[in-house]
Amino acid sequence: MTAVAEVQGGTDSPYALSHLDALESEAVHIFREVAGEFENPVILFSGGKDSIVMLHLALKAFAPAPVPFALLHVDTGHNFPEVLDYRDRAVERHGLRLHVASVQDYIDRGVLKERPDGTRNPLQTLPLTEKIQSEKFDAVFGGGRRDEEKARAKERVFSLRDEFSQWDPRRQRPELWNLYNGRHAPGEHVRVFPLSNWTELDVWQYIAREGIELPQIYFAHEREVFRRDGMWLTAGDWGGPRPGETVEKRLVRYRTVGDMSCTGAVDSDATTLDAVIAEIAASRLTERGATRADDKLSEAAMEDRKREGYF
Repeated sequence: MTAVAEVQGGTDSPYALSHLDALESEAVHIFREVAGEFENPVILFSGGKDSIVMLHLALKAFAPAPVPFALLHVDTGHNFPEVLDYRDRAVERHGLRLHVASVQDYIDRGVLKERPDGTRNPLQTLPLTEKIQSEKFDAVFGGGRRDEEKARAKERVFSLRDEFSQWDPRRQRPELWNLYNGRHAPGEHVRVFPLSNWTELDVWQYIAREGIELPQIYFAHEREVFRRDGMWLTAGDWGGPRPGETVEKRLVRYRTVGDMSCTGAVDSDATTLDAVIAEIAASRLTERGATRADDKLSEAAMEDRKREGYF
């Protein structure tokens, strides 16, 4: 190899970044770019694995200084207790500010109504968008990845939302050479996705490399579940099980975590990071395709919700 190739970081160069290092570097750059361009950013944080990795990257981006952004969680009232416990511990450990937009509050006030199927995931849009407007957040970090779902594959790293928080794919801006355009009119904001180019496998390999703690719900454990629409759902006050649906104890884990009413578990004996990584590497279904009922409502379920202001 020539000296020029070595300087430019050829594949055999000692200066070449590994795959995970390159993804990490890109995400750190995005966090710092947002800090420089926007006045009041916020990080969506649910205690799920993607938001946990996103927070870890933000901590790295600004260390040893504290993260200059608050956290925002849209609480459906049907979240897994293990995940909420993790969220609160993370906020306390890192001395962060947490905003919570509660779906239950909107239901109690009569602004939103419970759905017949019991799921509250589609009800998150209004609490999210009103919290963004009331707090005047101009950039909102989300943990969405392009490999999750076809509507998310269309989205740029910087995704412009109008004054109603709505997404129009025709207003997507080119992002050549990792140059990001955060320009927006008053009332508009930008959704920012630092993990856009990551895959589910990348996320798990990075978690293993960095030694990141996760809620135990992501690892195989015995849990009382019942079968509905081809998924193992956790019993709860949200509306399950129905008559004829039998609760049984199974060894399961969760690949993705959302509302209890629409997030299914998968049969698994993967109790360690290595076992989870091996399981994901062998899978031919995306995590949302395998375990999220809310994405199966229609062919364009996710895109329709994004147009309304969803994550």
